[in-house]
Amino acid sequence: MKLILIIGTGSFIGGAFRYLLSLLIQAKTTSLFPLSTLIVNIIGCFFIGVVIGIFDKGQMSHEWKMFLATGILGGFTTFSAFSNETLVLFREGYAGYAALYVLASVILGLLATGIAYLLVKQF
Repeated sequence: MKLILIIGTGSFIGGAFRYLLSLLIQAKTTSLFPLSTLIVNIIGCFFIGVVIGIFDKGQMSHEWKMFLATGILGGFTTFSAFSNETLVLFREGYAGYAALYVLASVILGLLATGIAYLLVKQF
């Protein structure tokens, strides 16, 4: 239960920060390109690399890793978790699984969103 509260607190912080940063970026641009989402995803990917690197060096407890990586960065962007999981597959020699994961995530994710959207529009 303690770990769930740690992650939930971090997720709240990350989600709120994502919203505020997105508002700030959107206020500075008029482009139709989803720049705020791109920037948030890249920032999240960078920081999950920092957190996992520190954890793997033995310089961070499991609880802090969960608070920062799963909580804050998970609330900030799940793309960072996707990026890290793909990198882990590559590092462990599972390039085929990594490629399949990327393709399946993108293609199935887009299909699921499109199908759900069409279903909701029709009913």
